[in-house]
Amino acid sequence: MATQPPANLPLFYKNLLPLSSQMHEKFVSRSVDKAPYFANAHAVPLTVDEFILAQRFYPIVFSAGDNPVPLGLFGLNEGVNVFVEEDGKLKQDLYVPAYVRRYPWMLAKLRPDSDELSLCFDPDSGLVGEFEDGAALFDGDKPSDSTRQILGFCEDFERAAQRTSAFVREVQEMDLLMEGEVSIQLHESDQPYIYRGFQMVNEEKLRELRGDVVRKINQSGVLGFIFAHLFSLNHVRELFGKQHSLGKVPGREAPAPAPIDA
Repeated sequence: MATQPPANLPLFYKNLLPLSSQMHEKFVSRSVDKAPYFANAHAVPLTVDEFILAQRFYPIVFSAGDNPVPLGLFGLNEGVNVFVEEDGKLKQDLYVPAYVRRYPWMLAKLRPDSDELSLCFDPDSGLVGEFEDGAALFDGDKPSDSTRQILGFCEDFERAAQRTSAFVREVQEMDLLMEGEVSIQLHESDQPYIYRGFQMVNEEKLRELRGDVVRKINQSGVLGFIFAHLFSLNHVRELFGKQHSLGKVPGREAPAPAPIDA
């Protein structure tokens, strides 16, 4: 789940520029209560640190493919988010993923031959620029308190992303992931609605783990994260119900979230 370089921008980002005291000395960062960029996102990357909070509100699954990413589901079809209005305002109390709150900022490698990460922002976001209102990003040629807080948040996110990658590797090494499928039957419909294209933990394989392995992943916290993922799947039918009530359920068979690079 490591941050992608500017040449391969992840979800939400249209462009990316490194923050510079010379070029952006008069720039401010706007504080907003709406996130229109989140309105059409049906699946958003989650860090493992967020599983316990997130599982109370929406399903947590893993993207398809050899390098799965944990995802919070906000809709079962692409472009559908049942929790957010079109203008980006939340419809209800909700745990908003750090990935969403991080935007328009991120740490990125500017050079492929260097591991150094630089604080960058999306200049097309409308959230950073020479505006009349907002928190100043620089105090003279020094980063402001606001910029230091943004940097700290992004650094915390990167560390959580590394922990998430380690968690996913461990789950894969135990061969616990399987292809997921959800079939939902409505009373007024002859055929079920079927969703595929994601991965989930295989509960049968989980129960068959050796005792010493279970003890190890319990002590490391991995088992708790796995259970949070499994408990969260109870929200799938509720999510479908919300989507159905909004008239946003398409054909009988539709892929659940496609892999997302993050």
